[in-house]
Amino acid sequence: MDNTKNPQMNKMAAAPVNRLMLSMGIPMIISMMLQAVYNIVDSAFVSNMADGGEQALNALTLAFPVQMLMVAIAIGTGVGMNALMSRSLGQGDRELAGKAAGNAIFLAAVIYVVFLLFGIFGTGAYVGSQTKNAEIAEMAEEYIRICCTLSFGIIFFSVFEKTLQASGRSLFSTIAQVAGAVTNIALDPIMIYGLLGVPEMGIVGAALATVIGQVVSCVLALIFHFRLIKEIDSGWRYIRPSGSVIGKIYSIGLPAIIAQALMSVMTYGLNLILVQISENAVTAYGLYYKIQQFILFAAFGLRDAITPIVSFGYGMGSRERVKQGIKYGMLYTLIIMAAGLVLLEIFAQPFAALFGLSGETERLCVSAMRVISLSFIFAGANVAFQGIFQALESGVQSLVISVCRQILFVLPVAWGFSLVVRNSGSTDMMWLVWLTFLIAEGLSAVIAVILMTGISRRRISTLGN
Repeated sequence: MDNTKNPQMNKMAAAPVNRLMLSMGIPMIISMMLQAVYNIVDSAFVSNMADGGEQALNALTLAFPVQMLMVAIAIGTGVGMNALMSRSLGQGDRELAGKAAGNAIFLAAVIYVVFLLFGIFGTGAYVGSQTKNAEIAEMAEEYIRICCTLSFGIIFFSVFEKTLQASGRSLFSTIAQVAGAVTNIALDPIMIYGLLGVPEMGIVGAALATVIGQVVSCVLALIFHFRLIKEIDSGWRYIRPSGSVIGKIYSIGLPAIIAQALMSVMTYGLNLILVQISENAVTAYGLYYKIQQFILFAAFGLRDAITPIVSFGYGMGSRERVKQGIKYGMLYTLIIMAAGLVLLEIFAQPFAALFGLSGETERLCVSAMRVISLSFIFAGANVAFQGIFQALESGVQSLVISVCRQILFVLPVAWGFSLVVRNSGSTDMMWLVWLTFLIAEGLSAVIAVILMTGISRRRISTLGN
């Protein structure tokens, strides 16, 4: 098959990389930022509940690692499929591209069954490991149970979103994401506060609004997938599991899954560390993390454009397009993170006020925003490097950066600084704990540059022009 006769594939093969990066990246950035909207919107509405708003916000913080883990596994599977499908299309292998997409659908069904079982049987033990407050525990269990048992929307959407992105149709994945986010935003006040004749459901309403929005996104993405993507074939024989195809998906996707799952592990670990200081610290960090996600997910969106562009160029054997993909991907990512740094430094106080925080919780949240945001430039570089590594079949190196920036240089350092704060007898020195992220991202960026040098020598310099 000559892909250059296909207009969509011709764009991937010949369009100027800087414009291609923007045309693909902007919809993906919007899409990823809208994923962050789900958690931010829920938090904004439940924190302003007339009764138990701050406890509900704490419950969402405890539930957040499970949501992140679910998304990590689904998106990581999609990332592996995305890179394999993009490279196969770049090589003109329609059959393998179709099997990559079909097997990803099978894997999404398996992932849903796992989280369905966790939602039924595992929520109590998980929540009990983080809090002894009965009111907070009950809210967290209700929220997690609904989000897990009805998680098919977000899981299958994550796969169809990546097939649309891999074929250069990221605009349609964004349309699906926007529709789901708007649905969630519209339903949240109705179902949480009990408007328009709907009974007041509190945090249960927040969970239901979230999963309904996810289902809307999934249905639209499914329709776009089957109606618009003509570069690959579909059918049951492509969905039938193939060990070799699944192996190829996870040779790229497993490091991506672990990388994103480490966000969940990091948040869970920090919850355990911060609760030893105060519950207000847990609530403040949880809210900061959701606000930060709005910016960090923008970098993730651009990373999801970097991966198929660099992967397609690598499949073509074009050194120039690979180098251009790396150059513009890194540049645009750093611009995004610099803008995010300025935004949080200027508007930290209004953001905290938006969620109805007061007293110590508000002070800690503002402090977190102003200190942790200093790490954004390094964080952006690390995110871009991870997308580049995945595209160049260097998933292990991507995983190394994830372990460094989210576990190795975070939890031990944060725990040590937390001892200083606890021994001081007040939370005035919490800035030390927040400083952990600047240290972790900076050291990880140095390691990423060293790894990139080796990958460039082995993978890029051997390509033709």
